[in-house]
Amino acid sequence: MPLTVAIVGRPNVGKSTLFNRLVGKRLALVDDTPGVTRDRREGEGRIGDLRFSVIDTAGLEEADPATLEGRMRAQTDAAIAHADIVLFVIDARAGITPLDRHFADLLRKRDANVVLVANKAEGRAGEAGVYDAYALGLGDPLAISAEHGEGMADLYEALRPLADALDAEEAGGEAAIVRQEREAGDMDERPAGPIRVAIVGRPNAGKSTLINKMIREDRLLTGPEAGITRDSISVEWKWKDSEFKLFDTAGLRRKARVSGKLEKLSVADTLRAVRFAEVVVVTVDATQPFEKQDLHIADLAEREGRAVLIALTKWDLVEDRDRALEALREMSDRLLPQLRGCPLVPVSGVTGLGIGNLARKIVTVHERWNTRVSTARLNRWFAEAIAAHPPPAVAGRRLKLRYMTQAKTRPPTFVAFCSRPDAVPAAWRRYIVNNLKETFSLTGTTVRLILRKTDNPYA
Repeated sequence: MPLTVAIVGRPNVGKSTLFNRLVGKRLALVDDTPGVTRDRREGEGRIGDLRFSVIDTAGLEEADPATLEGRMRAQTDAAIAHADIVLFVIDARAGITPLDRHFADLLRKRDANVVLVANKAEGRAGEAGVYDAYALGLGDPLAISAEHGEGMADLYEALRPLADALDAEEAGGEAAIVRQEREAGDMDERPAGPIRVAIVGRPNAGKSTLINKMIREDRLLTGPEAGITRDSISVEWKWKDSEFKLFDTAGLRRKARVSGKLEKLSVADTLRAVRFAEVVVVTVDATQPFEKQDLHIADLAEREGRAVLIALTKWDLVEDRDRALEALREMSDRLLPQLRGCPLVPVSGVTGLGIGNLARKIVTVHERWNTRVSTARLNRWFAEAIAAHPPPAVAGRRLKLRYMTQAKTRPPTFVAFCSRPDAVPAAWRRYIVNNLKETFSLTGTTVRLILRKTDNPYA
């Protein structure tokens, strides 16, 4: 198992900046505002030849467990309990604060390997804070600058002995030997990779609650407040023989309502998760279904070429479920004609209703997204579709359609060759795409049709 390192400290000391430095990417949102990070985010860290799993956490604060800050603190405590090494980060420029002293006392009482890190120590402004850090009683502080990459060699020298000691301890355990044998035996049967699934929707649609119920763990921060999630957090989930990588995302509000740098960063993070996903699950609150923003989000996923399905959340609050589901199917086909036939899955993040069906539908639409149709079969269908509904003549001239082939999958993309591509009416293009989806069972995924002009052999 890889070494696990948790980064903890009070708000606004540079934990997310250090996390981004260790993973080598701008994964975590960074801003001067305290309390940007709320959920704990995991990534693959690296310093030289040392590889480890690194966890970014919310700022340590004293708060009532029932409040949002209290629930954030519980997520940080869970990260500390899970980690092999804890990097306790302080702000060298601000010096030691009473909150730093309080949490240093708590960390000393825990059976954990703690490395004291004095961040923002570049230049003379941080020297005094580095010397003050000795008073915390957590050993020699490491003076670093996560923003500029200074002090990473010292951090490596501090982590290397701890990593070697943990490796030696784990290698001697019987449980580790059994685990290594099991992992070695599974190598040949392991699939190419998990299905990447982005869970998107309006704020307070129940995205984080649903994922927590799917993985059976309070992994993500939830609550009645809208807009709790800021970063796009990924978690692994296995259902029967299928593996998934779920991305919890920040709720998307109407563009006119998005204000402030931090919310814009959250929206950009969500859009990036959609672009890199294979399947997009659009969460729609069943008690307030298909509002204008829901339609915009579903249309965004379709335009990005993802496989799409709609999860009707909070289904436990719906009374006449059969009638409601029938009405929602009709509403979906009418309001989202570009996603006609898209699967609608009633789910509940509170009771767990429909989660197995949601997993099956994700696998189904992912298979459709990877569908490839043979050229011979495709052209037999194409000839029948043209015979049943030929394209109209334009300016008195008949359009000649030659043949069709599939250019790629993910999403299925087809190329049709004809005499005048620009003259083909949009309505006839929609007819071909809809017929393609029905004939080859491609509902629930984007199908792209490209028209190209055939070469004139006499030119």
